[in-house]
Amino acid sequence: MVEHTIPATNAVVTLDVALPGIVWGWMITMNMWAKSIGTGVLFLGYYLSKRYSEDFAKLKLGTIVISLIFIHLFLLFTVLDLHQMFRFWHIFAYPHWTSAITVGAWIVSVLVGVLFVMAWAKLTNKDELFNKLFVIAIILAIPVTLYTAGIMSEATARELWQMPTEMVQMMLAATLTGSATLLLLGHGKLSDDAKRDLAVILGLSAFSAFLLYMGEYIFGNMKAEELQATLAYIQSGGEYASMFWLGQSIAYIVPVVLVLLSINSKSYGILPLASVSAIAGLWIVKHVWLIIPQLIPMS
Repeated sequence: MVEHTIPATNAVVTLDVALPGIVWGWMITMNMWAKSIGTGVLFLGYYLSKRYSEDFAKLKLGTIVISLIFIHLFLLFTVLDLHQMFRFWHIFAYPHWTSAITVGAWIVSVLVGVLFVMAWAKLTNKDELFNKLFVIAIILAIPVTLYTAGIMSEATARELWQMPTEMVQMMLAATLTGSATLLLLGHGKLSDDAKRDLAVILGLSAFSAFLLYMGEYIFGNMKAEELQATLAYIQSGGEYASMFWLGQSIAYIVPVVLVLLSINSKSYGILPLASVSAIAGLWIVKHVWLIIPQLIPMS
């Protein structure tokens, strides 16, 4: 919208207006969801390698392959969401190290390289090299998991995306999906003790994430008027209320109940159902939490 022009310089003065519609849509949801799985399997795989090395030996290659697939999905949807997607190489040719996107892109690229070498080490039976690189992969996976929280917290006037809370949620999403994915991958291969440990991590991750969301849901109105207006979309029958509670139920409540039933009965046959529920439900949870703050006009 042109307000006026300056004849001497032919400069055009425009008014700042709110961007209409959703800027970060389902592609960013896919970005966060795929990243959680890609790094989560590494975290839980490393745990298994230290506590149940014989069990993890059966899952080594599968863990790395799954991580590579989902990290590449994460990168794919990151590039597709760029406004100038064919200029993504500028991040590497003209890096700005104050940008979370630039730093994250470099770290992810190094992580992918490490994972490819780990796959080669496994195929050539170089276990010592694999184990050394696994430590490096875990160190790199931590900032990869967390840096999206930094990007979201940089968005102005988005009180719902507070840095400390989002960092915890990103890590819990990784441990949730990582344990769920390895339970599916190792359903017929892992010992009962290993399954129990993964189930406990799955249940605790789901319960902790649910508590954090409920904290924002119940007490968020006290923080800011903008946050109160945002939460209205999921409270008291708001536009996204059904999707919010569907996601919370599938991602967190159902897995916790199934994990408790499984551990109490010492029967691990229902853990794949808990795992699928957690992985699918997390996508819905992330999508609602991404969309609703963007529905509030910026001006």
